[in-house]
Amino acid sequence: MMAKRAANGKALVIVESPAKAKTISKYLGSNFTVEASIGHIRDLPEGAKELPEEYKGLPWARLGVNVDDNFTPIYIVPHAKKSQVAKLKQLLKGVGELFLATDEDREGEAISWHLCEVLKPKVPVHRLVFHEITKEAILDALANPREIDEGLVRAQETRRILDRLYGYEVSPLLWKKVKPKLSAGRVQSVAVKMIVEREKQRIAFRAATWWDLVGRFATEESKEFEATLVSVGGRKVPSGKDFDPATGQIKDGQLLLLDEQAARDLAARLKSGQFRITNVEDRPYTRKPADPFTTSTLQQEANRKLGFGARRTMDIAQNLYENGHITYMRTDSTNLAQVAIDAARELVRTEYGSEYLPDSPRVYRSKVKNAQEAHEAIRPAGHPFELPAALKGVLNYDQFRLFELIWKRTIASQMVDARGRIMTVTFEADGAVFQVSGRSIEFPGFLRSYVEGSDDPEAELADQERILPPMKIGDLLACRELTAKDHTTQPPARFSEASLTAALEERGIGRPSTYASIIETILARQYVFKKGNALVPTWTAFSVARLLEEHLPGLVDYQFTAQMEDLLDAISRREEDPGKYLHDFYFGNGHPGLKKQLESKLSEIDARDLARFPLGKPQSGENREDVFVRVGKYGPFIEQGERKASIPEELPPDELNLAKALEMLEQASVGLEPLGICPDTNKPVYLKQGRFGPYVQRGTADDEEKKNASLLPNMKPSEVTFELALKLLTIPRTLGEHPQTHEPIVAFNGKFGPYIKAGTETRSLPREVSPLDVTLEQAVELLAQPKARGRGRGAPREPLKTFEAPSPITSQPVKVLEGRFGVYVSDGTTNATLPKGMAVDQLTFEEALNLLGERAARGPSTKGRRGRAPKRAAAPETSPKPKPAAKPKEKPAQAKEKPGKPPKKAAKRSGRKSSVDA
Repeated sequence: MMAKRAANGKALVIVESPAKAKTISKYLGSNFTVEASIGHIRDLPEGAKELPEEYKGLPWARLGVNVDDNFTPIYIVPHAKKSQVAKLKQLLKGVGELFLATDEDREGEAISWHLCEVLKPKVPVHRLVFHEITKEAILDALANPREIDEGLVRAQETRRILDRLYGYEVSPLLWKKVKPKLSAGRVQSVAVKMIVEREKQRIAFRAATWWDLVGRFATEESKEFEATLVSVGGRKVPSGKDFDPATGQIKDGQLLLLDEQAARDLAARLKSGQFRITNVEDRPYTRKPADPFTTSTLQQEANRKLGFGARRTMDIAQNLYENGHITYMRTDSTNLAQVAIDAARELVRTEYGSEYLPDSPRVYRSKVKNAQEAHEAIRPAGHPFELPAALKGVLNYDQFRLFELIWKRTIASQMVDARGRIMTVTFEADGAVFQVSGRSIEFPGFLRSYVEGSDDPEAELADQERILPPMKIGDLLACRELTAKDHTTQPPARFSEASLTAALEERGIGRPSTYASIIETILARQYVFKKGNALVPTWTAFSVARLLEEHLPGLVDYQFTAQMEDLLDAISRREEDPGKYLHDFYFGNGHPGLKKQLESKLSEIDARDLARFPLGKPQSGENREDVFVRVGKYGPFIEQGERKASIPEELPPDELNLAKALEMLEQASVGLEPLGICPDTNKPVYLKQGRFGPYVQRGTADDEEKKNASLLPNMKPSEVTFELALKLLTIPRTLGEHPQTHEPIVAFNGKFGPYIKAGTETRSLPREVSPLDVTLEQAVELLAQPKARGRGRGAPREPLKTFEAPSPITSQPVKVLEGRFGVYVSDGTTNATLPKGMAVDQLTFEEALNLLGERAARGPSTKGRRGRAPKRAAAPETSPKPKPAAKPKEKPAQAKEKPGKPPKKAAKRSGRKSSVDA
């Protein structure tokens, strides 16, 4: 009925993204105009400049929320969205109906509500919801529209306001008591706390070592296998599970802890012993397939199998969804629609055979508490499902890998269990008991399609089987070899993106759809850094976690954060009053609210104590003072009385013990004594250790004309002599004049390595050529060679691709360019990075506009970073923009070098970023 009425006149359909608009428009007739809002068109003001004049000066104005009037939000249309809003208003004038087809979660519902509030349509308005972008789903949604769900809108608005209050009230406290440019957030602060707690466990961990024996044995038929010692004289030899994972120490003192000598002596004694089988156990086992993907499990598995971070996974999944290949990717549910079950079962039958198909469909119970998230798992869209092979020429490399992962997991979820047998054999000699287990697969079942954490099911099947030779009780075994083997307990593993996502979900903290943005935030704020795949907390994170835990414990309480999600669900069901909840949170109700708690904290919190972490006291040596880690304005450093030393950025906290700290203090003290006196300037020359590595310095710390120079790549501080230091200080080094252009040729030591420059032309120096020794002739020859493409800086490059049509937003050419951080598309105003694996020649004009539109929706990027554009994430937890620190009127006469502060002059002259940019 609805589809027929809409077809009689013009209709406007509004979605979030251009890609989604393009896909939907394929299924609708010429009477439908499909346009994108490009994410949220309205939000709370980010600062005083965006605040409407009538609210400026009011006590609550900086919050953008009227806390004195039932927490009424002040919404504004950001400058970047005004042109798109104007376009939507113009399109609305010529239609008879408006369809709002934003996503079906809280954020999508709120976007539709804001569109109605801003556009003020005078035509009938209908809300369209669908779980997949297929023709059948779109036409079904048109035939069955609904009203905007006010409950979902109020839940999103409550979450947005609470995050604003949390961020804008708590973040200033962090600026004043820890350092500027930090932020606090309802979920991000809890995530930081979890990562810091894990690092504290690693610091407290004390490794234990134990020994056992591994033997190579053979049956009478000379079939060999390996077995492990499990007990001696009735006392069990421990295994890894017998040690406390938190402390590393053994749980049961009655177990037999062998040292190296005891293990070797036992091996020598048993070598000639007679081993007899005392027990053979053979039992069946079954293994069930994993549930279909939710947002969280997709992020975890894509991280394990494909190496994707949470943001990368969500970006690719969004693209697959918007182009009609998978269902909606923000979901807590493991449920599959009946049509999906039927499609999966048919593929099991045709692709693998009837023996892999269970008699009845597998049903997975939804974990969703209400309609706030989609009520189906992530699966291939439509029915029948597209086959991965059919999409190889359609999807780029990363898209194909993620689609195939989703496809296999969905199919496997409707396959039979894997079946097999486990055989355990026990044998002994002279009181020493050995054991070995074998596993055989009788029927692989779902393992033929999908194995968690494995890229190749066939290879995984082979790895899972360990076939033992036939054996029975009483058989004798020959000992071919016995080896003493040591084992050491390992500290608790740091969180990866995948394991942090799993831990947050397990505690009910936040929503899976927000985890990618949370991880991005804590990385951008430098609360954590990545070491391989692990998330390592910085000392700044330690200070922030301490402040919140000691002074505002309720804000980072796991239970509070989890209960918040339950309350938002209740608001969406209209069971709770959002105004009352916000009032109790902010003003209190029988307990101090956020505002009251913060009033006394500025005077109560001692910033110096907050930033000090004891490492211990030396037991020998002349200096017996306590050693601390201090978190300073320019980074963390070690402090022992008057002695100080910078901590390298890449050093994890658990690797900084007392011995390491004393060693670093000694190295720093060497820098107090000059290597020598420069014969040209009569100034002392020092070798120093800074936050960003070792460097040499000519002049004292308070010398305004001092000069710094970083060490060359692979140059060790121990190799730096006074003569070498003088050579380093000649960089940048002028080699002479170019014979053709007559421009000076200069050798530099830059952030990306040594290079030469003449005018605007630059060339990296080969590894075997040093900027200290490169000659004018060598430089001229290098400059004559074509410039290699790479990530270094250099002269402007020609576009890799220029589209014929200009941007409809900026009217500028749309170009694909290669920059310092990789390939990106630009319309002269906005830059958007191309997803990894997307080939330039495959990029269409529409895809380019989609990337640019989504990037523009995010707003300005953090300085120095070109972020990857999200498709449409939940509005982030917010914190106010920090005001710049006031500049001192004059420089102190005796300014000491700040621990951890990078050498500014060296940074500038060598091409490094200053501390502000880093």
